[in-house]
Amino acid sequence: MASVVLQTSLPGLTLWRRGKVRDVYDLGDRLLFVATDRISAFDSILPTGIPGKGQVLTRMSAFWFQHMRKLTAHHLISTEIPAELAADPAVREQLEGRTLVVARTEPVAFECVVRGYLAGSGWEDYRKSGAVCGIRLPPGLQQSQELEKPIFTPATKAETGHDINVPFEAMADSIGQELAGTLRDRSVAIYTEARAYARSRGILLADTKFEWGILNGKPILIDECLTPDSSRFWAAAEYRLGISPPSFDKQFVRDWLLASGWDRNPPAPPLPPEVAERTAARYREALDRLTAAARPAP
Repeated sequence: MASVVLQTSLPGLTLWRRGKVRDVYDLGDRLLFVATDRISAFDSILPTGIPGKGQVLTRMSAFWFQHMRKLTAHHLISTEIPAELAADPAVREQLEGRTLVVARTEPVAFECVVRGYLAGSGWEDYRKSGAVCGIRLPPGLQQSQELEKPIFTPATKAETGHDINVPFEAMADSIGQELAGTLRDRSVAIYTEARAYARSRGILLADTKFEWGILNGKPILIDECLTPDSSRFWAAAEYRLGISPPSFDKQFVRDWLLASGWDRNPPAPPLPPEVAERTAARYREALDRLTAAARPAP
């Protein structure tokens, strides 16, 4: 099994924030994103990492940022380890394949969620109310059914616990109608482009979430982009109406935790090695299927 990086420590750099997956360091007018192999489930970070997960997330985000440059500006500057860090072998070992050097922005305090299929919390909402986040949908839809048009369902960001879905009007009241409309339209456009591309690779993009920041007065795409951690990907061959198809993310982890008897209160139990490796393989499969044809030859 490949080595696992659960946490980084970079001498001489200020840790700006440590999220569920990424360690973010201050580089002045830029930030250094380092994707670790941490994984969370049911609002807890597990003590077991997923081998190579951070490298998969980094490569996939870089691919999508490049792919979407025709639709929006983004914050990615480089995937190279900064020269002042690369000279130290111990530091380089922590960072290899895990870094995004990005522009520093003023983040918009909303997750921009786009749903193209009736899945997850959207399906649960529809079953109860006939709507998803207040958006009425036709009666009689089935679980995992593709929607006639993608819907935009923003949410407030939460440092811990679940994000909270809010109506578009609440987002517009907070950040202004013009900016909210721009983020909605761009998010839906990016989702639509990504869905078509993924489908050509035999993968369905059920839903995803984007983050945006303001740089020089203009919105740009930030954080990660269209990874298994921020998106629900299904293999087209495994898709069936009326069920929740296996996804290219932490499904093995969730299933094992649910069967383990854990009461969902921290601390979470360690994962068996086979569960961690099966999860790692699923992440790698998503990367390979989506980007292999687009990567330059070595």
